[in-house]
Amino acid sequence: MHSLPFVDRLRETARGADVLLSDIWGVIHNGLESFPQACAALQTFRKQGGTVILITNAPRPADSVQRQLRKLNVADDTYDAIVSSGDLTRGFVAERRGQKVFKLGPERDESIYRGLDATGAPLEQADYIVCSGPFDDEIETAEDYRPMLMQALGRKLTMICANPDIVVERGDRLIYCAGAIAELYRELGGEAIFCGKPHRPIYDRAIALASEKRGTKLANDKILAIGDSVRTDLNGANAMGIDCLFLTRGIHAEEFKDLDTLDAGQAQKLFGDAKPPRALMHELMW
Repeated sequence: MHSLPFVDRLRETARGADVLLSDIWGVIHNGLESFPQACAALQTFRKQGGTVILITNAPRPADSVQRQLRKLNVADDTYDAIVSSGDLTRGFVAERRGQKVFKLGPERDESIYRGLDATGAPLEQADYIVCSGPFDDEIETAEDYRPMLMQALGRKLTMICANPDIVVERGDRLIYCAGAIAELYRELGGEAIFCGKPHRPIYDRAIALASEKRGTKLANDKILAIGDSVRTDLNGANAMGIDCLFLTRGIHAEEFKDLDTLDAGQAQKLFGDAKPPRALMHELMW
């Protein structure tokens, strides 16, 4: 593996791309505030004829994600469309109409079930689980749920994971997400279905939307993914055969602290045997 370049500007590495599949959390906001330069970069790409699809593991439908973005002062013209793992989760819930669901997650994620007539039930009566995160992500970790997961395993319940992220940035802290709970359940022997990145269905939907908006079938070399997670963004892009611009200011910030170059040894340590990103950037800007 060769050393990896750091670039200062999106325009340096997005040449030739017609579509950006951009992560949201860690790229254009940190959960508490938006990043104006990142938003401006995506807006400029669109003004020059590009298409921006935001692709996120948020466990809420796209319209709920949009409302959050507006509250964080992310303008609608920053992107063309949003595809969320919450949207895919709703599809799984709709297929299970008439079954009872144990809703594992905070009340703010209730929009997953909006209009689906999903009947909630306690774990001992449920037919399956939808996990959108810990009940209290400020203090809880996956290990707090081990006894509950053992109970679910005993009943052989399928868990639908509405957010495959393990951790996410909130301000200057990292908090645990649904992916941490779902991965523990899988380690214990339970069945977990993951609805977002790095799994293919969310990319298929995003690329189909982009193709529809551009009126043509897209070649992979015309698409560039942007993200800050090796596990979800980089691995997901690699699985789809799409290049990735990797941002170092997000959940891997400590590993990239004070680095302005990345030699082959460091790249191997951080990315393992995965195809490395096209380039590295500290923060997204045009």
